[in-house]
Order: sequence, then structure tokens, then C-alpha cells
Amino acid sequence: MENPCKPTIEEKHYSYSRVTETNLKSDGPKAEVRQIDCSKKGFGFMKKDEPPPPPPPLLEMAPPPYSDLGKRAKDVFNKGYHFGLIKLDCKTKTGGGVQFNTGGVSNQESGKVQGSLETKYTVKDYGITFSEKWTTDNTLGTEISIQDQICKGLKLGGQISFSPQTGYKSAKLTSAFQNDRVALNADMDLDQNGPIILGSAVVAHQGWLAGYQAGFDANQSKLTKSNFALGFSTADFVLHTCVEHDADSEDGQTFGGSIYQKINPKMETGIMLAWSAGSNNTKFGIGAKYDLDADAAIRAKVDNASQVGLGYQQRLRDGVTLTLSALIDGKNFNNGGHKIGLALELEA
Repeated sequence: MENPCKPTIEEKHYSYSRVTETNLKSDGPKAEVRQIDCSKKGFGFMKKDEPPPPPPPLLEMAPPPYSDLGKRAKDVFNKGYHFGLIKLDCKTKTGGGVQFNTGGVSNQESGKVQGSLETKYTVKDYGITFSEKWTTDNTLGTEISIQDQICKGLKLGGQISFSPQTGYKSAKLTSAFQNDRVALNADMDLDQNGPIILGSAVVAHQGWLAGYQAGFDANQSKLTKSNFALGFSTADFVLHTCVEHDADSEDGQTFGGSIYQKINPKMETGIMLAWSAGSNNTKFGIGAKYDLDADAAIRAKVDNASQVGLGYQQRLRDGVTLTLSALIDGKNFNNGGHKIGLALELEA
């Protein structure tokens, strides 16, 4: 059999008419006609000089607010653990769109029980959200926010809380703006002792994130917070570093960092490190989460103080999730003091 891609191909002319379509209606046998590209790259069914398709464009995610920088690593260490607590959360939604969230927490050490009831309603046509919350501490809270109405990406809100028993009142004004390049936040806490202003900005460029956060006490006319963060984020890898200074903290400046990596669709890992200049205290931890299947997951973490945390989460059925957790003190294993936790989440 001759090689169809040899350099010299003899051209032949036939007397019958040229066939331009291969899908002809005929009762006789059908023949398939193909065009063979004998270029150096081998066989192909495209034009010889046709350029390759362009690569897909690079998709950039909107930067998160400053408080959410490094959040994916924090979730590996915090989510799914309820040491020393028994929790019950119930979420439901009416046909009219009103959401009800009811929760209760029992502290096994102090024996104190706390509960809360929250309602939320959203007017989607106007971007307005109303929410009210009541706690067993006899505190009433109301919040209203409006989003994407004045301009796209802008969210304005206000919060008011009142304790009838003590007469304590507080209010807070919030504002946030976010687009593909920047995330801005400015909050004002209208405390009885004087307003406290907290502002932050995060910019993003090709996966790199840089942010700054500052807090100012108008009553004392001093800067209470001055934090800076730098990081890099992709779909399955996040690097976060920060330098934080809190005037009200004894630790002084704190240098911290975290790494998050999603090794495969079932495995997530996280590393956190922090060092305080004032107390010369170092904190280090490693955590991981592994999805056994679509309904079950296990978690584990350990830090430099030999505190070992274990967690198991199981979705019993749609809307019912059970979480078990345990904290083991590795340094005092025989002396006890270990903690267990239980959480049940109901959603309908």
C-alpha cells in the first residue's frame, strides 16, 4: 500500500462530473469523500495554513473585601468545629420570600444557653434587604441595606441595636463598593463614646491582591488600627501575608500569613502562621478537609501547642446535616480537659 503523504502526488483527471456533496439521496452504495492534509504535521481536516485557535482569555475574579482576605484558609481551620458547644440551627423560607433563621447554643463548660431569631426579606426589584434579629440577651437589632441601585457594585446599609433591659443603644453605617479591580469598604460605628471609623481598600491585578485597613477613634483622635496585606490568588491556590497593628492589643505588631491549596476536588489543605512582636509569641497550624463522598467529609487540624482538632460532617438527608467535633490536648492527654462538640443544621 502506497503512502498517501509522500511528496509527489500524481494528479489525475476523470471524465465524470465532479461531486460537490456527499449526502446525496441514492439507492445505490454510498461513498465517503474526505480531504486529506498531507502537511508535515500529519493528517488533518483543516486548511494547511490555518492558524491554531487563540487561547481562552484569562478570567480575573473580583477582589474580596479586606476582612475576607485569606478566608479560604481560615475556613479550613474554623468551619466544621464546635468545641465545647451543642448547636442547633434551623433555616426556613416562606412562599413570599421571607427567611427565618433560628439558632441555639449551649456551652458545656459554663452551662449558659443562648438563642436567636432572625428574619430577612429582600425586595429584589429595588435591591433592598430588611432584617431583624432578637437574642436571648434581650437585644433587638434591625438592619436595612440597598445594593446596585445608585450605581453598580455599591452597597449602603445601616444597623441599629437596642437593649430594653439596660437601655444601651448603638448604630452603625456601612458602605461597600466592588468591581473587577477594587473593593472599598467604609464603616462608621456610632457608639455612645464617639464614632469609630473603619475603612479598607483592596486592589487586584492578574491574581495579585494588595490591601490596607485603618481604624480611627474620633473621640480620642487616634489611629486604632493600621493593617496591610499582600497575597496571590488562583482557583485552587491562595497565598496571604499581612502585617497588623492594633493599638488596643498588648501584642503590638503581628506578622501573619496563610496558604490554601485545593490538591484535588476532594482534598483541601491550609497552613497558618503568626508571630507577635510584643509578646514574641508564635502560632503555627496545619489543617485539612477531605470529602469522603457527596454527603460526608472529615476534617483535621493541629497547631504548635499540640491542640488536635478532629471533625466529621454527615448530611443525613436533604436539609439535615450533623457535625461532630473533638479537641484533644496533646500536651495533657492523660489529664483530661478534652472537648467535644455537636451541631445539627436543619434547612427547609
